[in-house]
Amino acid sequence: MKIVIAGAGEVGSHLARMLNEEYHDLTIIDESEENLAHISENMDVLIVQGNPTSIGVLTEAGVENADLFVAVSPAKDQNINIISALLAKQMGAKRVTARINNDEYLDYQNKFLFKELGIDMLFYPEKSAADEIVDLLKKSELSDFVGFANGRLQLVVIRLEEGAPLVGKCPADFDYPTEDLPFRTVAIARGDETIIPHRETIFKVNDLVYVISRKEAVSEVMSYSGKEEIEIRRITILGGGKIGEILAKRLEPAADFIKIIEINKERCDVLSERLDKTLVINGDGRNSDFLYEEDVKSCDAFIAVTSSSETNILSCVAAKRMGVPKTIAEVENLEYIRLAEEIGVDSVINKKLIAASRVFRVTLSNHIRTIKCLGGSDAEAIEYVVNAGSLITTAPIKDLNFPKDAIIGGVIRGQESFIAVGTTIIKPHDRVAVFALPSALSKLEKFFA
Repeated sequence: MKIVIAGAGEVGSHLARMLNEEYHDLTIIDESEENLAHISENMDVLIVQGNPTSIGVLTEAGVENADLFVAVSPAKDQNINIISALLAKQMGAKRVTARINNDEYLDYQNKFLFKELGIDMLFYPEKSAADEIVDLLKKSELSDFVGFANGRLQLVVIRLEEGAPLVGKCPADFDYPTEDLPFRTVAIARGDETIIPHRETIFKVNDLVYVISRKEAVSEVMSYSGKEEIEIRRITILGGGKIGEILAKRLEPAADFIKIIEINKERCDVLSERLDKTLVINGDGRNSDFLYEEDVKSCDAFIAVTSSSETNILSCVAAKRMGVPKTIAEVENLEYIRLAEEIGVDSVINKKLIAASRVFRVTLSNHIRTIKCLGGSDAEAIEYVVNAGSLITTAPIKDLNFPKDAIIGGVIRGQESFIAVGTTIIKPHDRVAVFALPSALSKLEKFFA
């Protein structure tokens, strides 16, 4: 597939790395020589320096032959993304998608308008990040989760702290009938390594454990983590940028109390006008004494979404030490994600990964319903819809020579959901939940095509 990415910032460069591993024909456009130099040092891609709204630049990048054009310049350059996507479509690109920073454009009628103009998909990373935080607050005891088929199967992610009942055990210790497993461990993130476990793999303190579970068995999975679900009613948000504002608006109807702490006085004034039930405080969240004075310890959740990954991590650690049950940090530096989790941050979100998941989905076959890049590991969670005649339907899983760097976790068949085992036979129209390392993605295609 020939793909042109306009924008070599954080989101664009991360997406390029993902797509480059899939051996796509990639071209990257950016005005910044520094951004392009960084990409060319690490990837074998064609680079074009210039403004992506220039027809000459788009022509040089070959958009007329592109299967996909992705406009992902930073949020402040929303108009550049929209204009370049519209031009690319008119010049011959088969599919185009653009990053935006305006929630209004995602209204149903407005999305339809952009579709009519030629933009196939709009995505707003900050809104997607806020949506993910809201979901995490509903599952307060989890580090992360992915729902398949409206939640009938769930990939739940738990961190094992000292004293967790699972520590020292292995999958073989769970003596369930093979044909009726309620859940199955599909991966363990340990340090810098992502492990596909076998029956004798021992769970250790600080492991991030990925478990495919039937919906009704999630509470049992959680009992092995040693954590209890918390009702989130009182919330402090550090950072009043786009994510903080969207998040507060989403939470206002149900929460008893919401507070935003924002360091910029002018931004505080804007937030006070736009938010109805949220208390806006001007202050520096990097100061743990200030957080203590603001009675952060009385909150059920502390969410740090400033522009600084370091501030978000350290403030969450401070809040955790004060006794806040649930902490969530936005961490945009990928190298810091595991560090944040290891020093006690309950959940980490990364809008680059969220945005890349959405765009990456467009590059894959139409039999993929869901794909999510998982923070804390190198893997993706994927939901496939099985076509008649595909290789995956020809034999039990154990006889298929399925990639060792991927694992089929579960199957949804009609109204039934079950955990997959070696003797499971996949049938046409099944929806299959797969946990896969990046090295497996191209191999999986031959099984589901």
